[in-house]
Amino acid sequence: ARCAPSRRRRRAPRRAAKAMKGGCDAAALVRPHLREMRPYTPILPFEVLSRQLGREPEDIVKLDANENPYGPPPEVLEALGAMRFPEIYPDPECRDLRALLAEECGVDPELLLVGCGADELIDLLMRVVLEPGDVVVDTPPTFTMYAFDADVNAAKVETVVRRPDFSVDVEGVKAAVERTGAKMVFLTSPNNPDGSVMAEEDILELLQMPCIVVLDEAYVEFGDAASRIKWVEEYSNLVVLRTFSKRAGLAGLRLGYGAFPPSLAPFLWRAKQPYNVSVAAQIAGCAALSNPAYLKDVRDKLVDERKRLFAALEACDFLEPFPSEANFILSSVKAPWTAGALRDALAAEGVMVRYYDKDLLKGYVRISVGRPEQTDRLLEVLDNVSPP
Repeated sequence: ARCAPSRRRRRAPRRAAKAMKGGCDAAALVRPHLREMRPYTPILPFEVLSRQLGREPEDIVKLDANENPYGPPPEVLEALGAMRFPEIYPDPECRDLRALLAEECGVDPELLLVGCGADELIDLLMRVVLEPGDVVVDTPPTFTMYAFDADVNAAKVETVVRRPDFSVDVEGVKAAVERTGAKMVFLTSPNNPDGSVMAEEDILELLQMPCIVVLDEAYVEFGDAASRIKWVEEYSNLVVLRTFSKRAGLAGLRLGYGAFPPSLAPFLWRAKQPYNVSVAAQIAGCAALSNPAYLKDVRDKLVDERKRLFAALEACDFLEPFPSEANFILSSVKAPWTAGALRDALAAEGVMVRYYDKDLLKGYVRISVGRPEQTDRLLEVLDNVSPP
């Protein structure tokens, strides 16, 4: 899921009953900045949800992680079933997949890197560019992996909070970069968790800053604005990230890609893990791109269902949805409900939504766009649940 799952401190494993052997306690050698860092807590998988709710996975309406409910094109499962040589290491350069992506995006394949999800490319970029103590500018509420990876890489995060309508405070970002000497700014369009898009003039203005501008386009296919991925051949400080998780229904195979400026790309090639993308993921990505008609049809279905869902949520007395150009809708929750109580009431009926109750999103829920029958079930439950 490309949005902001909550981050909570994990319990330390129970101490062994008997004394440990060895020349030292390995934990004593952990890097100091990681000792108090909070781990990233992902959305629970189907199997765990099934056990917790006492329901079969097929009986759960899962609208909490922005997954594509239609799944990948049929060619993907066919290609995976015919996969050859799984015992051989994968192509470390993802040549076939990058060639297809270059043709689709109109970008030199040498500027494209493929990762185990776009998340891996975020971390790779930070490892290449940042020294401990360097500054990254974040614009919350947004995808929390930016701040998480900055923490992992011992960077400092300078926060420039979005405006009440979730638009980016452009002047605030520029001031933060000038004040801190930040090396990197992360922008998301459409933004997760609200689905707002950045105006082209705002992106162009921020590209004049003396730092790397990372534009995360995980949800760009669901909006009206075209991708800016071709801009990397024109702007020497622009990075654009994309994913197969949303449009192609491949979230479970972890496959993302990014376009990097010509001067930066060679350093990422040097630093990336050699076999970072599995044979299965590469095959699935190529197969998905072989059926653009399916991808467009699914995209259109989800956009149409988003319109229907928005109208239904807008008519609900205790929800106030925000316009979205992604495959989800963020809503504020009003009395007599709280966001947590509403999430729990829906979950009790097998309907899962993303719930926020802290920081900048207290009192919000985010609902992924599903199939029409999933929307039907959600609306049925919303009509019948009673506040605590």
